Amino acid sequence: MVAPPVRYTSPDEDSARWEGFPFRVGDIVISTRSKSGTTWMQMICALLVFQDPELPAPLAELSPWLDWLVQDRDNLFARLAAQGHRRFIKTHTPLDGVPIDDRATYIVVARHPLDAAVSLFHQGDNIDRERWHQLTGAPEPATPRRPRPSARDWLLDWIDRDDDPRTELDSLPGVMHHLFDAWSRRDRPNVLLVHYDDLSNDLAGEMHRLAMRLGIDVPASIWPSLVDAATFASMRAAADDTAPDQSGVIKDRAAFFRRGTSGAARELLTRDELARYHARVTGMAPRDLLSWLHRQDVAGD
Repeated sequence: MVAPPVRYTSPDEDSARWEGFPFRVGDIVISTRSKSGTTWMQMICALLVFQDPELPAPLAELSPWLDWLVQDRDNLFARLAAQGHRRFIKTHTPLDGVPIDDRATYIVVARHPLDAAVSLFHQGDNIDRERWHQLTGAPEPATPRRPRPSARDWLLDWIDRDDDPRTELDSLPGVMHHLFDAWSRRDRPNVLLVHYDDLSNDLAGEMHRLAMRLGIDVPASIWPSLVDAATFASMRAAADDTAPDQSGVIKDRAAFFRRGTSGAARELLTRDELARYHARVTGMAPRDLLSWLHRQDVAGD
């Protein structure tokens, strides 16, 4: 008997929106934690599907975020049903909260959790809170927001918090659960794990690997243009079409692509503080996953 999907909720997303989703052959589900390479993978899939660096529509229209409460579910399903191209759909839900369909391929991108957390912290300054409240219907806070702590203090608190992964998806327990669940499925033929650092270090090689796994043939003559369009610099330059928000929640779309490199947390934390992080995650995932995930820490010692 297959267990029902776990339900994940936050103020602006609900994994229950996946219930009854009509999959079709060839669907691609991109399942990532926030700031872990979601938009990057969406862009790579778009380039492989359309085989043209000039996409036919903004990326968020081609690859909608299915869990997002801002968009009407019925309208979103209708838009996806009308798409004639191979569909690639964004979700921040772990795979145990998404229907697993043999007709679809599930891609999970993993990034060093500390780097993703630092990026998430900085994204907080680029969110238009008033616009977000308008779109989600969430009430404005009764008291003024407190000044934000420094990135270092925020990160140390993030490491120590013991949040519920079902409601705090971007907490450390939430990130590690997402990755552990995907890791446990990595031998399935329709589940593919991708490391953020591999995209950074060998974008062309990873795009070739993805194309092979997805059964997509790309003429050799157009590979250079596709790889160039998938670079961080190219995506930032085209931020009006590549940033994930078309609703005005992001203040500066180019700033969404803030840095895109690894190692930011090592610049903020001391060796003892990094050791504190590693001690914390030791009980959250098996050793082989942690070694694969934290490769930059080993290389940096």
